[in-house]
Amino acid sequence: MWNVAEELGALLIFAEHRYYGESLPFGNKSFDDARYLNYLTSEQALADFAVLVRHLKKTVPGAQDTPAIAIGGSYGGMLAAWFRMKYPHVVVGALAASAPIWQFADLVPCSTFYNIVTQDFRKSGNCCADSIRNSWAAIDRLASTAEGTRWMSCTFRLCSPLKTAQDVANFKGWLSETWVNLAMVDYPYQANFLQPLPAWPIQVVCKFLQRPKLPDKALLKNVFQAVNVYYNYSGNTSCFSLSQTATQSLGMQGWYYQACTEMVMPMCADGVNDMFEPQQWDFQSYSDDCYKAWGVRPRPSWIPTSYGGRNISSHSNILFSNGGLDPWSGGGVTRNITNSLVAVVIPEGAHHLDLRSNSPYDPNSVLQARLLEVHFMKLWMKKDEEYRRRK
Repeated sequence: MWNVAEELGALLIFAEHRYYGESLPFGNKSFDDARYLNYLTSEQALADFAVLVRHLKKTVPGAQDTPAIAIGGSYGGMLAAWFRMKYPHVVVGALAASAPIWQFADLVPCSTFYNIVTQDFRKSGNCCADSIRNSWAAIDRLASTAEGTRWMSCTFRLCSPLKTAQDVANFKGWLSETWVNLAMVDYPYQANFLQPLPAWPIQVVCKFLQRPKLPDKALLKNVFQAVNVYYNYSGNTSCFSLSQTATQSLGMQGWYYQACTEMVMPMCADGVNDMFEPQQWDFQSYSDDCYKAWGVRPRPSWIPTSYGGRNISSHSNILFSNGGLDPWSGGGVTRNITNSLVAVVIPEGAHHLDLRSNSPYDPNSVLQARLLEVHFMKLWMKKDEEYRRRK
């Protein structure tokens, strides 16, 4: 965005989503009660952005007739696409990077996400995914004794020792999230998006996971060495907390509420075609957990109802970019729908790699993607200018 803004002479505006960061409608009470959260929806956020753009055009000198382009990655990418769909008179186009707008209802198989994560680990090291798949049973066997549970707590340097069956389940969930996060940030250079990490971190991690048939303790020692790359690459971490998988705040509290209302993304694993423990998509259990946490019930069909699902061909001027390494690409648009709803696929790209600043280590595919994205932005701007002249 920074490079493109300089090239196009653009003004960059970062709008904070309501209920995230400092934009709390009810101050410190905003998350105290679900009744204060009724205004936390994607529709309300998009309306905020529309009002903001119109305000900026009225108040910023020279901006009145300047075309606006929406840019976002991940959930922000979904918002960028939906912004163009809902407010085509406000933005002339959108770049929706790593935007899983189809990861809802039955638009894609629930197994797609974890299959892509597994493919990343399979490609990055011999027997790497097999070692992770075998680790779950090893954890269960060790957790069957108090000595084994103490050993795992010590070996993995956990800040709080494992004591109960729920602790062990949380431990396995923490490991699963670690593997997912590594797939998302498998960048070709050192980065610190979620944690400080080396270049191609999955390749580094997989160096410790080449012997899947080791005895339980030996296998899990290797698993620890692997997760240590993710959590302690800087060498400054004394113990690992199961409640923290990223070094910076990503506004997860707000996202958890949205996941319990509109952002219902079905995911499942079978433990055969992927490296995770088998887990079915159980909507009722999901709904019950949401009700327990927030007192609300999710609406699994609302996003496709509100934004069209796969039926978006009537819209225009949206670029959907996806990285081949990014598990969220499974719910993204990876084929052209029309000549103005264009898919940009980056085979060596992880999560919204194209939105990051230029690097000498960027693969050629992301350089080509950025050139294509700028080409379309200039096209949108030119058409907007021609339209204004005709008026």
